[in-house]
Amino acid sequence: MPQPKVKLVVTGDDFGYCQRRNQGIVDCFQAGAISNVSLLVNACSAKDAADLAKRHAMPIGLHANLSEGLPVCPNLRSGSTLLNDDGVFHGKMGFRKQLQNGQLSMAEVERELHAQVKLFYELTGHFPLHMDGHQHVHVLPEVRDVFAQVLSDYAVPYTRVPVEPGLQACPWLPPALRDFYTQVEKDAREAVGVFGRHGIRWPDVYLGLTTMGDSMSVTSIKRAIEHAMEAMPPGDAMVTRGGEAQAVGRPITVELMVHPGYPSDPQQGGCGQGPDDFSQSLDRRHELETLMDPRLQDFYKQERIQLCAFRDL
Repeated sequence: MPQPKVKLVVTGDDFGYCQRRNQGIVDCFQAGAISNVSLLVNACSAKDAADLAKRHAMPIGLHANLSEGLPVCPNLRSGSTLLNDDGVFHGKMGFRKQLQNGQLSMAEVERELHAQVKLFYELTGHFPLHMDGHQHVHVLPEVRDVFAQVLSDYAVPYTRVPVEPGLQACPWLPPALRDFYTQVEKDAREAVGVFGRHGIRWPDVYLGLTTMGDSMSVTSIKRAIEHAMEAMPPGDAMVTRGGEAQAVGRPITVELMVHPGYPSDPQQGGCGQGPDDFSQSLDRRHELETLMDPRLQDFYKQERIQLCAFRDL
């Protein structure tokens, strides 16, 4: 069998958010449409998700959450800089505003991340195979230093660096969303040195910002992967054959972030505040159906794209 051109980790994020999300992710995994999952340990159905991962031998990592719902560290459930006036995390943009204003304690960030890793271990029986941040908080200034140290403490080998080729060539993205993604990429580029100094690894290419929700289609996924292959052509590795060193192509390694599932019931799910609008929308099911489209599977075969987990890179 020829060597793959691309090793593709398709990660189903927000595992544990609700039972309907969990079932959709399992359905995708069993269909060979995703190859990896990322668990929200503070979510309502985290234990159900962890049990499903064990039952179906799903490669699983930690989707560290500092922006939505409740902390898992008991000592941070009141009087913490991580909480707003309602006693929950500040939210995607609120967290960033508090950080920019110098109002977040990095000691509390560290305590909460340690608590989430430990809860992950209790739920799954092992430490995470990879660890990233819900809503990309792990690449933010200051947070990335704490995050990298926690990964190093638990010998978590992989993280996510959300810098996506072709992002600026997506005119259909709303301006506010494009601005947010552009800032995420800026933060991610500045996090590279921090992660590298701690010996943490990540795939060659990240995809998912331009293929999320109703922006996902077979065409958009194919286009994103083609951008990845143009941006990072297969590298050369040297092997010895018959006493001579010969160059062989190394597969490109890629992570595709996805959010498949069935729409959440309005009163069920979330991380302590109920499910958000995205979770209740049809966008989740749309992603599920797109990922399971036979045309996408045919594209993977045609282009020698091998779906795998982080442990297989």
